[in-house]
Amino acid sequence: MPTPRATSAHRVSPTPVTFASPTKPASWSWEATNEEIAARYNVPVESIVRFDTNTSPSPPSVVAELLAAANWEVPLSEYPPSDYRRLVDAAAARYGVGRDELLVGAGADEVLDLSAKAFLLPGGAAIVPVPTYPMFGILTEQRVARVVRVPRRGADAAYALDVDAVRAAASEPDIAGGAIPGLVWLCSPNNPTGRAEPEGVVASLLEGLASDAASAGRRAPTVVLDEAYIEFAGSSLAPLRETYPRLVVLRTLSKAYAIAGLRVGFAIARRELIEDLAVYRPPGSVSIVSVEIGAALLADDRIARERVEATVAERERFAAALAAAGWLPLPSVTNFLLVEFASAVAADAAAEGLLSRGLIPRTFPAGHAFAHCLRLTVRNRAQDDRVVAAAQEIARA
Repeated sequence: MPTPRATSAHRVSPTPVTFASPTKPASWSWEATNEEIAARYNVPVESIVRFDTNTSPSPPSVVAELLAAANWEVPLSEYPPSDYRRLVDAAAARYGVGRDELLVGAGADEVLDLSAKAFLLPGGAAIVPVPTYPMFGILTEQRVARVVRVPRRGADAAYALDVDAVRAAASEPDIAGGAIPGLVWLCSPNNPTGRAEPEGVVASLLEGLASDAASAGRRAPTVVLDEAYIEFAGSSLAPLRETYPRLVVLRTLSKAYAIAGLRVGFAIARRELIEDLAVYRPPGSVSIVSVEIGAALLADDRIARERVEATVAERERFAAALAAAGWLPLPSVTNFLLVEFASAVAADAAAEGLLSRGLIPRTFPAGHAFAHCLRLTVRNRAQDDRVVAAAQEIARA
């Protein structure tokens, strides 16, 4: 459903999130389609470019070859193997984990959903360090659980986790005597800040959560760490599951591997937690085509490496060009840029200028910590230069 235009000073995002009351499931308003944006702004639909989804402009070339060959292990008339064996084998080899430490999902979002079902009971609570990926709060409220929002540290600290505040929140019920949080949602590199947690911060948090729980004689909370952008930023923190048994790390093929449309994601955790997640896994949610192509991409380490190298180079060029046009892109280790403006009104004007040219940014609603910002995907030079040209024209207007 298209999002209605807001009448307040800052327009509702094209990819908005609407939270319901704490006693009702949260609702998600789907982003406007290309056709809806084209009609709303009177631009040709073929001119639309999405800078709001953090996806790549095209998949790896080998994907077209695999689709043309259509040499699937199982014919498309059948359901995929229930264990997704070929994909699990490839992911285990790529990530350096055991087969029994992996669970496959239809994108990381399905694995997030399974995590909420497995580790959150109705009436429970989950910690969400904000600002971060909005699905954490949505999935928590859909479980009729309480969202405990813990602000991140400020810009001078690169919006890092506030370890002490998260530990405090994980140890205390709410004032109404509610449940102590049993789940902590993390994202590193974080969306939308574009920053990874400083070295040692997540390990320090896990160590503190374990110590606090042991002192109180209770089980430590499950920690779900979304690493959707980790290929752009460095090494995974999945090895920390050896010292913090209740850690679940999420990986995806949507970003560095550029097959968001095939919906392939993974959970990496100790076998006991994988078994907990598997209870809720729907049958056949990952298609035969996704299994085969995902396995092929994971088997070739050049594919993601070359994509990441090209994206990082384009990110730095794109950021410099935007800065030269008078915009303020913040440092990023991902495939997107968070661009800061003087005010929410200025960000709104920039968003409208982009949308009127068929360029869709990620905006943030009034009251959000980044209402004065836009988030822009790093795509390719030709598409990114359309944003740069728009920024220059907006500055001259």
